[in-house]
Amino acid sequence: MGFKKMLGAFGVGGPSVDTVLTDMNTRPGAPLVGHVNLVGGNHDVDIEHITLGLVTRVEVEGGGGDYAANGEFHRVGVSGPMRLAEGQRLSLPFQIVMPWETPITAVYGQHLHGMTMGVRTEVSIAKAVDKGDLDAVAVHPLPVQERILDAFARLGFRFKHADLEYGQISGVHQTLPFYQEIEYFPAPQYAQGINEVELTFVTNPQAVEVILEFDKRGGMFSGGHDSYGRYTVPHSDADSADWAQVVDGWVSQALNQYRSFAPGYGSQPGYGAPGYGQPAYGGHGGGYGHGGGHGHGGSGMGGVVAGVAGGMAAGYLAGEVMDEVFDDDEGGGDEE
Repeated sequence: MGFKKMLGAFGVGGPSVDTVLTDMNTRPGAPLVGHVNLVGGNHDVDIEHITLGLVTRVEVEGGGGDYAANGEFHRVGVSGPMRLAEGQRLSLPFQIVMPWETPITAVYGQHLHGMTMGVRTEVSIAKAVDKGDLDAVAVHPLPVQERILDAFARLGFRFKHADLEYGQISGVHQTLPFYQEIEYFPAPQYAQGINEVELTFVTNPQAVEVILEFDKRGGMFSGGHDSYGRYTVPHSDADSADWAQVVDGWVSQALNQYRSFAPGYGSQPGYGAPGYGQPAYGGHGGGYGHGGGHGHGGSGMGGVVAGVAGGMAAGYLAGEVMDEVFDDDEGGGDEE
Protein backbone atom coordinates (compact mmCIF):
# COMPACT_ATOMS: atom_id res chain seq x y z
CA MET A 1 0.00 0.00 0.00
CA GLY A 2 2.93 2.36 0.51
CA PHE A 3 3.47 4.92 3.25
CA LYS A 4 0.54 7.10 2.32
CA LYS A 5 -0.56 8.49 5.65
CA MET A 6 1.40 11.40 7.05
CA LEU A 7 0.73 11.94 10.73
CA GLY A 8 -0.71 15.42 10.43
CA ALA A 9 -0.99 15.93 14.18
CA PHE A 10 2.81 16.06 14.38
CA GLY A 11 3.41 18.75 11.78
CA VAL A 12 5.42 18.95 8.57
CA GLY A 13 8.37 16.61 8.51
CA GLY A 14 6.83 14.22 11.02
CA PRO A 15 6.68 10.43 10.65
CA SER A 16 4.28 8.55 8.37
CA VAL A 17 2.37 5.34 9.03
CA ASP A 18 0.62 2.68 7.00
CA THR A 19 -1.30 -0.25 8.48
CA VAL A 20 -1.35 -3.29 6.21
CA LEU A 21 -3.69 -6.21 6.90
CA THR A 22 -2.39 -9.60 5.80
CA ASP A 23 -6.01 -10.48 5.01
CA MET A 24 -8.94 -8.12 5.62
CA ASN A 25 -11.27 -11.14 5.96
CA THR A 26 -11.93 -12.64 9.38
CA ARG A 27 -14.67 -14.14 11.58
CA PRO A 28 -15.89 -13.66 15.15
CA GLY A 29 -13.34 -15.15 17.54
CA ALA A 30 -10.67 -15.37 14.82
CA PRO A 31 -7.47 -13.33 14.50
CA LEU A 32 -6.92 -10.33 12.24
CA VAL A 33 -3.20 -9.94 11.54
CA GLY A 34 -0.97 -7.44 9.80
CA HIS A 35 1.81 -4.89 10.24
CA VAL A 36 1.99 -1.24 11.20
CA ASN A 37 4.68 0.25 8.96
CA LEU A 38 6.39 3.43 10.13
CA VAL A 39 8.79 5.80 8.38
CA GLY A 40 10.64 8.40 10.41
CA GLY A 41 10.40 12.04 9.41
CA ASN A 42 13.15 14.65 9.31
CA HIS A 43 13.89 14.38 13.02
CA ASP A 44 13.84 11.77 15.78
CA VAL A 45 10.58 11.34 17.71
CA ASP A 46 9.64 9.51 20.88
CA ILE A 47 6.46 7.51 20.35
CA GLU A 48 4.43 7.00 23.50
CA HIS A 49 2.22 4.24 22.14
CA ILE A 50 0.69 2.76 18.98
CA THR A 51 -2.79 1.32 19.36
CA LEU A 52 -5.29 -0.25 16.96
CA GLY A 53 -9.04 0.13 17.40
CA LEU A 54 -11.95 -1.65 15.76
CA VAL A 55 -14.45 0.99 14.67
CA THR A 56 -18.01 0.58 13.41
CA ARG A 57 -21.18 2.60 12.91
CA VAL A 58 -23.92 2.27 15.54
CA GLU A 59 -27.49 3.58 15.64
CA VAL A 60 -28.14 5.42 18.91
CA GLU A 61 -31.45 6.60 20.32
CA GLY A 62 -31.20 10.16 21.59
CA GLY A 63 -33.59 12.74 22.97
CA GLY A 64 -34.10 14.23 19.53
CA GLY A 65 -34.42 10.91 17.72
CA ASP A 66 -32.07 8.28 16.35
CA TYR A 67 -28.63 9.14 14.98
CA ALA A 68 -25.61 7.22 13.69
CA ALA A 69 -22.26 7.42 15.48
CA ASN A 70 -18.89 5.94 14.60
CA GLY A 71 -17.66 4.18 17.72
CA GLU A 72 -14.59 2.19 18.75
CA PHE A 73 -15.47 -1.09 20.46
CA HIS A 74 -12.16 -2.96 20.83
CA ARG A 75 -8.55 -1.80 21.31
CA VAL A 76 -5.23 -3.63 21.01
CA GLY A 77 -1.80 -2.22 21.78
CA VAL A 78 0.90 -2.61 19.12
CA SER A 79 3.76 -0.78 20.82
CA GLY A 80 4.59 1.01 24.02
CA PRO A 81 7.19 3.79 24.33
CA MET A 82 9.83 3.71 21.58
CA ARG A 83 12.09 6.07 19.61
CA LEU A 84 11.68 6.42 15.84
CA ALA A 85 14.86 7.86 14.35
CA GLU A 86 15.01 10.26 11.43
CA GLY A 87 14.21 8.33 8.23
CA GLN A 88 14.01 5.02 10.09
CA ARG A 89 11.69 2.33 8.71
CA LEU A 90 9.95 -0.05 11.09
CA SER A 91 7.37 -2.78 10.53
CA LEU A 92 5.52 -3.81 13.69
CA PRO A 93 3.46 -7.03 13.56
CA PHE A 94 0.08 -7.22 15.30
CA GLN A 95 -2.75 -9.63 15.92
CA ILE A 96 -6.30 -8.63 16.88
CA VAL A 97 -8.47 -11.47 18.15
CA MET A 98 -11.95 -10.43 17.08
CA PRO A 99 -14.52 -10.39 19.89
CA TRP A 100 -16.99 -13.26 19.61
CA GLU A 101 -19.86 -10.76 19.37
CA THR A 102 -18.29 -8.91 16.44
CA PRO A 103 -21.10 -8.24 13.94
CA ILE A 104 -21.14 -9.81 10.50
CA THR A 105 -20.22 -7.42 7.68
CA ALA A 106 -19.87 -9.83 4.75
CA VAL A 107 -22.03 -12.68 3.44
CA TYR A 108 -20.99 -15.02 0.63
CA GLY A 109 -17.81 -13.00 0.22
CA GLN A 110 -19.64 -9.72 -0.42
CA HIS A 111 -20.29 -6.64 1.70
CA LEU A 112 -23.50 -6.83 3.77
CA HIS A 113 -25.65 -3.80 3.04
CA GLY A 114 -25.86 -1.43 6.00
CA MET A 115 -22.70 -2.61 7.77
CA THR A 116 -19.36 -0.83 8.15
CA MET A 117 -16.20 -1.79 10.02
CA GLY A 118 -12.57 -0.82 9.99
CA VAL A 119 -9.29 -0.77 11.90
CA ARG A 120 -7.96 2.62 12.95
CA THR A 121 -4.30 3.18 13.86
CA GLU A 122 -3.62 5.59 16.72
CA VAL A 123 -0.11 6.98 17.25
CA SER A 124 0.76 9.16 20.24
CA ILE A 125 3.81 11.42 20.28
CA ALA A 126 4.38 14.03 23.03
CA LYS A 127 0.74 13.86 24.11
CA ALA A 128 -0.46 14.61 20.57
CA VAL A 129 -2.58 11.74 19.22
CA ASP A 130 -3.06 11.11 15.51
CA LYS A 131 -5.92 8.79 14.55
CA GLY A 132 -5.00 7.56 11.10
CA ASP A 133 -7.16 6.34 8.25
CA LEU A 134 -9.55 3.44 8.61
CA ASP A 135 -8.64 0.17 6.92
CA ALA A 136 -11.74 -1.81 5.95
CA VAL A 137 -12.37 -5.20 7.61
CA ALA A 138 -14.75 -7.91 6.37
CA VAL A 139 -16.24 -10.12 9.11
CA HIS A 140 -17.72 -13.32 7.72
CA PRO A 141 -20.27 -15.50 9.57
CA LEU A 142 -19.29 -18.52 11.61
CA PRO A 143 -20.54 -21.85 10.22
CA VAL A 144 -23.68 -22.02 12.38
CA GLN A 145 -24.51 -18.37 11.61
CA GLU A 146 -24.08 -19.07 7.91
CA ARG A 147 -26.38 -22.11 8.08
CA ILE A 148 -29.11 -20.00 9.69
CA LEU A 149 -28.70 -17.20 7.14
CA ASP A 150 -28.89 -19.83 4.40
CA ALA A 151 -32.06 -21.21 5.94
CA PHE A 152 -33.81 -17.83 5.89
CA ALA A 153 -32.85 -17.51 2.22
CA ARG A 154 -34.04 -21.02 1.33
CA LEU A 155 -37.37 -20.37 3.00
CA GLY A 156 -37.88 -17.28 0.84
CA PHE A 157 -37.26 -14.47 3.33
CA ARG A 158 -35.97 -11.33 1.62
CA PHE A 159 -33.13 -9.38 3.14
CA LYS A 160 -33.98 -5.74 3.86
CA HIS A 161 -31.21 -4.14 5.89
CA ALA A 162 -28.65 -4.70 8.64
CA ASP A 163 -27.44 -2.30 11.30
CA LEU A 164 -26.13 -2.06 14.84
CA GLU A 165 -28.32 -0.83 17.68
CA TYR A 166 -26.80 0.65 20.82
CA GLY A 167 -28.14 -1.12 23.92
CA GLN A 168 -28.53 -4.47 25.65
CA ILE A 169 -30.94 -7.35 25.07
CA SER A 170 -32.83 -8.31 28.22
CA GLY A 171 -31.84 -11.73 29.53
CA VAL A 172 -28.86 -12.18 27.20
CA HIS A 173 -25.24 -11.81 28.33
CA GLN A 174 -23.43 -9.30 26.12
CA THR A 175 -19.85 -8.07 26.20
CA LEU A 176 -20.31 -5.33 23.59
CA PRO A 177 -22.54 -2.28 24.03
CA PHE A 178 -24.53 -2.94 20.87
CA TYR A 179 -26.21 -5.76 18.96
CA GLN A 180 -26.70 -6.44 15.27
CA GLU A 181 -30.12 -6.58 13.65
CA ILE A 182 -30.47 -8.38 10.31
CA GLU A 183 -33.85 -7.39 8.97
CA TYR A 184 -36.11 -9.41 6.67
CA PHE A 185 -39.35 -9.12 4.75
CA PRO A 186 -41.41 -12.27 5.33
CA ALA A 187 -41.40 -15.20 2.93
CA PRO A 188 -44.68 -15.50 0.97
CA GLN A 189 -45.92 -18.47 3.01
CA TYR A 190 -45.71 -16.41 6.22
CA ALA A 191 -46.72 -13.00 4.86
CA GLN A 192 -50.30 -13.17 6.11
CA GLY A 193 -49.09 -13.50 9.69
CA ILE A 194 -45.84 -11.50 9.81
CA ASN A 195 -44.92 -8.01 8.67
CA GLU A 196 -41.19 -8.40 9.23
CA VAL A 197 -38.56 -10.33 11.16
CA GLU A 198 -35.40 -9.17 12.93
CA LEU A 199 -32.56 -11.64 13.52
CA THR A 200 -29.82 -11.06 16.11
CA PHE A 201 -26.81 -13.27 16.87
CA VAL A 202 -25.06 -12.96 20.25
CA THR A 203 -22.08 -15.29 20.08
CA ASN A 204 -19.72 -16.80 22.66
CA PRO A 205 -17.00 -19.47 22.35
CA GLN A 206 -19.48 -22.32 22.94
CA ALA A 207 -22.68 -21.29 21.18
CA VAL A 208 -24.70 -18.68 19.34
CA GLU A 209 -27.75 -17.11 20.95
CA VAL A 210 -30.30 -16.55 18.20
CA ILE A 211 -32.83 -13.85 19.06
CA LEU A 212 -35.81 -13.35 16.75
CA GLU A 213 -38.39 -10.58 16.85
CA PHE A 214 -41.52 -11.01 14.74
CA ASP A 215 -43.77 -8.07 13.94
CA LYS A 216 -47.08 -9.94 13.70
CA ARG A 217 -50.02 -8.70 11.71
CA GLY A 218 -53.28 -7.98 13.48
CA GLY A 219 -56.52 -9.75 12.66
CA MET A 220 -60.07 -8.55 12.29
CA PHE A 221 -60.58 -8.54 16.06
CA SER A 222 -57.02 -8.08 17.28
CA GLY A 223 -54.20 -5.63 16.81
CA GLY A 224 -50.73 -6.44 15.61
CA HIS A 225 -47.99 -7.14 18.15
CA ASP A 226 -44.43 -8.36 18.51
CA SER A 227 -43.45 -11.91 19.36
CA TYR A 228 -39.98 -12.96 20.52
CA GLY A 229 -37.96 -16.15 20.44
CA ARG A 230 -34.52 -17.04 21.75
CA TYR A 231 -32.64 -20.19 20.81
CA THR A 232 -29.21 -21.43 21.94
CA VAL A 233 -27.32 -23.18 19.15
CA PRO A 234 -23.95 -24.84 19.93
CA HIS A 235 -21.24 -24.27 17.32
CA SER A 236 -20.85 -28.04 17.11
CA ASP A 237 -24.39 -28.36 15.70
CA ALA A 238 -23.65 -26.41 12.53
CA ASP A 239 -23.71 -29.51 10.33
CA SER A 240 -26.09 -31.69 12.32
CA ALA A 241 -29.49 -30.25 11.38
CA ASP A 242 -31.75 -29.39 8.50
CA TRP A 243 -31.61 -25.69 9.22
CA ALA A 244 -34.43 -24.72 6.89
CA GLN A 245 -36.63 -27.10 8.88
CA VAL A 246 -35.40 -25.69 12.19
CA VAL A 247 -35.94 -22.06 11.18
CA ASP A 248 -39.36 -22.93 9.75
CA GLY A 249 -40.20 -24.35 13.16
CA TRP A 250 -39.11 -21.15 14.88
CA VAL A 251 -41.28 -19.05 12.57
CA SER A 252 -44.25 -21.39 12.89
CA GLN A 253 -43.99 -21.19 16.65
CA ALA A 254 -44.15 -17.40 16.50
CA LEU A 255 -47.19 -17.51 14.24
CA ASN A 256 -48.96 -19.86 16.62
CA GLN A 257 -48.41 -17.74 19.70
CA TYR A 258 -51.51 -16.00 20.96
CA ARG A 259 -49.81 -13.96 23.59
CA SER A 260 -47.79 -10.83 22.99
CA PHE A 261 -44.39 -10.89 24.64
CA ALA A 262 -43.38 -7.35 25.50
CA PRO A 263 -39.63 -6.61 25.74
CA GLY A 264 -38.16 -8.32 28.77
CA TYR A 265 -41.55 -9.72 29.81
CA GLY A 266 -43.00 -13.16 30.26
CA SER A 267 -41.65 -16.54 29.21
CA GLN A 268 -41.88 -18.61 26.10
CA PRO A 269 -42.25 -22.40 25.99
CA GLY A 270 -39.42 -24.50 24.68
CA TYR A 271 -39.69 -25.50 21.07
CA GLY A 272 -38.29 -28.55 19.35
CA ALA A 273 -38.16 -28.49 15.58
CA PRO A 274 -39.21 -31.72 13.89
CA GLY A 275 -36.50 -34.32 14.35
CA TYR A 276 -34.83 -32.33 17.14
CA GLY A 277 -36.72 -33.60 20.15
CA GLN A 278 -37.62 -31.65 23.29
CA PRO A 279 -36.29 -29.36 24.45
CA ALA A 280 -34.52 -28.19 21.32
CA TYR A 281 -33.02 -24.78 20.73
CA GLY A 282 -36.09 -23.10 22.11
CA GLY A 283 -35.43 -24.74 25.46
CA HIS A 284 -33.84 -21.46 26.45
CA GLY A 285 -36.81 -19.50 25.19
CA GLY A 286 -38.16 -16.38 26.76
CA GLY A 287 -39.87 -13.11 26.04
CA TYR A 288 -36.69 -11.35 25.12
CA GLY A 289 -36.93 -7.75 24.15
CA HIS A 290 -34.15 -5.25 23.98
CA GLY A 291 -33.63 -4.19 27.55
CA GLY A 292 -32.77 -1.02 29.34
CA GLY A 293 -35.77 0.69 27.83
CA HIS A 294 -34.25 0.24 24.42
CA GLY A 295 -36.39 -1.53 21.88
CA HIS A 296 -35.68 -2.33 18.27
CA GLY A 297 -34.89 1.02 16.77
CA GLY A 298 -34.54 -0.21 13.17
CA SER A 299 -37.11 0.06 10.46
CA GLY A 300 -37.99 -3.62 10.59
CA MET A 301 -36.55 -6.79 9.12
CA GLY A 302 -36.20 -7.96 5.59
CA GLY A 303 -35.58 -11.38 4.14
CA VAL A 304 -33.07 -12.85 1.81
CA VAL A 305 -33.38 -13.27 -1.90
CA ALA A 306 -32.10 -16.46 -3.51
CA GLY A 307 -30.04 -15.75 -6.57
CA VAL A 308 -26.29 -15.79 -6.83
CA ALA A 309 -23.54 -17.72 -5.06
CA GLY A 310 -25.38 -21.00 -4.79
CA GLY A 311 -28.78 -19.31 -4.78
CA MET A 312 -28.20 -17.30 -1.62
CA ALA A 313 -26.20 -14.14 -2.03
CA ALA A 314 -28.22 -11.71 -4.10
CA GLY A 315 -30.47 -10.22 -1.43
CA TYR A 316 -27.70 -9.67 1.09
CA LEU A 317 -25.37 -7.62 -1.08
CA ALA A 318 -24.84 -3.90 -1.38
CA GLY A 319 -23.54 -2.00 -4.38
CA GLU A 320 -21.28 0.28 -2.37
CA VAL A 321 -18.01 -0.81 -0.80
CA MET A 322 -18.14 -0.07 2.93
CA ASP A 323 -19.64 3.36 2.27
CA GLU A 324 -16.17 4.27 0.99
CA VAL A 325 -14.89 3.26 4.44
CA PHE A 326 -17.33 5.34 6.50
CA ASP A 327 -17.58 8.09 3.87
CA ASP A 328 -13.98 9.00 4.63
CA ASP A 329 -14.89 8.79 8.30
CA GLU A 330 -17.12 11.85 8.22
CA GLY A 331 -20.42 12.10 10.02
CA GLY A 332 -21.14 10.77 13.50
CA GLY A 333 -18.83 11.31 16.41
CA ASP A 334 -16.56 8.75 18.00
CA GLU A 335 -17.71 6.94 21.10
CA GLU A 336 -15.00 5.46 23.23
